[in-house]
Amino acid sequence: MRRLAAVVLTGVALVSGCATEENPADPLQLAATLEPARPAASPQQAGVPQGRVVPLGRATSVAVAGGRVAVAVADPPSVALYPVDAPGEPVVVPLPGPAERLVTVGDAVEAVVPAGVVVTIRPDGTTAQRAVDGAPVDTARVGGKTLVAQRDLRQVSVDGHVVRGISSPDRLVAVGDAAVVLDRPRSAVFDLDPAAEGPGAGLRAGEGATNAVADRFGRVFVVDTRGGELMAFSTGPLIMRLRYPLPGEPYGMAYDEARDLVWITLTGRNEVVAFDVAGAEPVERQRFATVRQPDSVAVDPGSGRVFVASGDGAGMQVIG
Repeated sequence: MRRLAAVVLTGVALVSGCATEENPADPLQLAATLEPARPAASPQQAGVPQGRVVPLGRATSVAVAGGRVAVAVADPPSVALYPVDAPGEPVVVPLPGPAERLVTVGDAVEAVVPAGVVVTIRPDGTTAQRAVDGAPVDTARVGGKTLVAQRDLRQVSVDGHVVRGISSPDRLVAVGDAAVVLDRPRSAVFDLDPAAEGPGAGLRAGEGATNAVADRFGRVFVVDTRGGELMAFSTGPLIMRLRYPLPGEPYGMAYDEARDLVWITLTGRNEVVAFDVAGAEPVERQRFATVRQPDSVAVDPGSGRVFVASGDGAGMQVIG
């Protein structure tokens, strides 16, 4: 295994969050037109997927909560709820539009629908919803407050307060009493104080960062899909702590707090890999063949069971 390359703050672009793609002086902007990285178009499967595959339409996200694994399906827009221990016939919850993201909130999941609504889905399939304008794409809980990323408005709302000046708030990661915002087009991460008027300092995150998770030590792990890397940042202040080569167009991420494992899908290889991140550098523990187009992954912290959802209708894979 190739060793981790440590990175210090020196030489890493440090900027505010208010610059936009119309600002050619933005040190995080490498091209005249910003294009967010996306999962690779996966090749045909070369190996047999580990575990069991449950038939399912094109999935956009997967999450585990309340003894259920929830999978967002694009057509028809809905969330399928399966028992974690024995996925069988699901409870299907219709949505007003395709969900970009499923977020675990206690025993429930929140389906974030860019068409303008966040739907809370309980384990029994009952729902509650709230309208959110500005193309909501993610939510997080920080210090008892609810944060919602509104991509079209370039802002994060915090229980009535608004943090403006974020070019593209695509992912929110809660870290203690603060948050980190991932901007996909600029491949950058930013500190976010929920009480502030705008974002804090930002750092470049590779060539095409797409997803992020936080671990129990307060670090934020980010995958660079375009550049083929796993990165880690500490917060307060925001500092890049490591870069680790990870070929295969890494994309989907999930963190198993009970085992300190970060699971990452490799869309260019139809694989999922688990890294032990308890130490100073990641250590690969497991690697499995997956369903084609493994865009999403989730893990049940109780059993360690892993769920990989296909973005092209190849089903949901259950490992463990």
